[in-house]
Amino acid sequence: MKVTINIDCTPEEARTFMGLPDVSQAQKAVVDAWQQQALDAMEQMDPQSLMKAWMPGGLTPPSGSEAWEQFQNAFWAAMPDAVGKPKK
Repeated sequence: MKVTINIDCTPEEARTFMGLPDVSQAQKAVVDAWQQQALDAMEQMDPQSLMKAWMPGGLTPPSGSEAWEQFQNAFWAAMPDAVGKPKK
């Protein structure tokens, strides 16, 4: 024999019925702390230091702009032309 019981209740009502603790305040505190950490990190972000980290030598000539140009040339050389053959 198989018996199915459907109970229509909210998650809060189910937790209370099963005797589980209410952790909503702890969850809110954790989410608020994460949000504050994300906002602090965004305030400290410096686009120039990001470019220096991503590009060797940043974008200052000669090394940075040459490195970027080499990267672009390698990228376009790997792209196939209209027929589907790689460019030489």
